[in-house]
Amino acid sequence: MTLKILQFGTTGQLAVELLRQAPAHDVAITALSRADADLSDPSTCAQRVMEARPDLVIIAAAYTAVDLAESEPDVARAVNAGSPAAIAQAAGAAAAAVVNISTDYVFDGAGGAPYAEDAPTQPLNTYGATKLEGEKAVLAATPRSLNIRTSWVVSAHGKNFVKTMLRVAAAGNPLKVVDDQSGRPTSAADLAGFILSQAPRLVAAKAGDPAFGTVHFANTGEVTWRDFAVEIFRQALGDQAPEVGGQKTADYKTPAARPLRATMDLGKLERVYGVTPRSWQAALADVVAELKAG
Repeated sequence: MTLKILQFGTTGQLAVELLRQAPAHDVAITALSRADADLSDPSTCAQRVMEARPDLVIIAAAYTAVDLAESEPDVARAVNAGSPAAIAQAAGAAAAAVVNISTDYVFDGAGGAPYAEDAPTQPLNTYGATKLEGEKAVLAATPRSLNIRTSWVVSAHGKNFVKTMLRVAAAGNPLKVVDDQSGRPTSAADLAGFILSQAPRLVAAKAGDPAFGTVHFANTGEVTWRDFAVEIFRQALGDQAPEVGGQKTADYKTPAARPLRATMDLGKLERVYGVTPRSWQAALADVVAELKAG
């Protein structure tokens, strides 16, 4: 039986990949744009769930402007916590499972990395704080929910670090990239594949199944932003790769503080879902190939 998925988000990196990969899975996705369901309006989002009566709801949209969130906390909270809570409550009433996407920014990065799912959380910025509020609200609204924390998402579309670095390099300006923040890059395509592969289990599972709760998903390996940029240029530009200088976080002032090492532990993926992600370098190669082909 084809699973009915209601997806919030149409243009983000993950949303696009979910729609691209849906034909390869036995799912039918109805994707809602901001015009269909604005996540700053929780009641409308809940209404869309009740109207659709899906098997699974995927919240693939969020307020992700990390620095802007510092000056728009109420909007960020409505989008990242208020609407996910309302969506999850409606999903529970409709007997649907829920997947909510969260972030490594729920951790302060001050120690203890790689962080397990049950490690203490302490966000450094409004974005991380509102995403954590959303996680808690979703789990409280329905036991048949899964929060997926991810990090450094990249793809051949949308706004992301890979495309930004290649654009800056093409401009020919000197490059300096932060070299004291480290984490795990994540392929949006790989994350979408994981979600869709688990959809049948989530839809069939009852409350209390270990598939629900919180899990970390990223590609394997850990890298700094600077070394990530170096590898992007190596793969994409070869001998034409520019030099990349380093820069300390303390010298690069932004409205929102960033964790220095919020690297997430991925062990639960293998234990509970039988999934071992590929390396971030291999995932990057697919992104670079698509960009070159496009």
